[in-house]
Amino acid sequence: MKINNANKNKLAKEELKLTIRELNKAEYDDWDKLVKNLPYSCFMQTSTWADFKEIEGYKSFRYGLFVNNTLLGGCIYYLYPHAQKANLLIAPGAPILPDILQAKSLEFLLNKAEELAQKLGAIALRIEPLWPVKPDYLKNFVRAPADLLPAETLLIDLRPEISQILAAMKPKGRYNIRLSQRYGVTTEFSRNSQTIPLFYNLFWETVQRQRFFGEPYGFFINLCQTLFASNMAEIGLAYWQGEILAAILVVYCGNVATYLYGGRSLAHPKVMANYSLHWEAMQRAKLRGCQFYDFYGFTHDANHSYAKFSQFKSQFGGTHITTIGAHDYFFYDQLADTLISLFQNLAGGNR
Repeated sequence: MKINNANKNKLAKEELKLTIRELNKAEYDDWDKLVKNLPYSCFMQTSTWADFKEIEGYKSFRYGLFVNNTLLGGCIYYLYPHAQKANLLIAPGAPILPDILQAKSLEFLLNKAEELAQKLGAIALRIEPLWPVKPDYLKNFVRAPADLLPAETLLIDLRPEISQILAAMKPKGRYNIRLSQRYGVTTEFSRNSQTIPLFYNLFWETVQRQRFFGEPYGFFINLCQTLFASNMAEIGLAYWQGEILAAILVVYCGNVATYLYGGRSLAHPKVMANYSLHWEAMQRAKLRGCQFYDFYGFTHDANHSYAKFSQFKSQFGGTHITTIGAHDYFFYDQLADTLISLFQNLAGGNR
């Protein structure tokens, strides 16, 4: 977390005192401002996302790091409780550490996570900071077997003029946008809950066609209604001759607009409805003050499950970004207790 000059001067004159404590509801707005002012903010660390996860059955634990009573970092931990199973604390898009006392700040967050783990039966903490390089103070963390946030993505820089953003795309991308416009594809963006089933119909059609995991309808009801209320998300629909051909869900957080979910029909592929939809989404994000449009998952690997999606996304230009991905820190005492309990249950079941 960057510290402004006024705070730097203040802290330089004082003895630095680092503390950690659970945030109260009155501090949620301050926390969200901190998250959204990061150079690259993550929506999964906002209080609104935590509210959504609680509706989904997760427990959230919201802790702030204070330097001389100024909130400068912290973490929202999540846990989905499983009865008689090894639980996992997760922190997507975290930790958020101040420029100063980073190693000490991480130690405070780890100690708090271990306290939570003992109460909740968690065997490990999984973090997913959006950092390009793994710092030395993460030496006791090991690469996790799975990521919640994609470790590779494609960012479109929205800071240049619209004409420059268009010029930076691949020729096929520009051509397909203009072709879609000539066909008369129209787009509509809304926070109206009535658009959720329209979006989900195309999302589920795409899930079945591509044979990947798709969240149930209730998930999107909870997600959209929570984020819509905080002006953090919109559904975009692309129409041609009265028929909906493509749909996307865009999430806004600080200077980043993220294409989180989408779907499209196989009908009328010649009109390139998806190109108009994403191009309009980028322009809307720019008008909101976003500096980046995140395609949320990308690869150059032709054998990867994202390969076809990535080929489409690459037509919009952008910069391929790689972060360190998810890392686990194991609480070995808790892990040992969980294994002993598991073996005892197995032994009891074999009698």
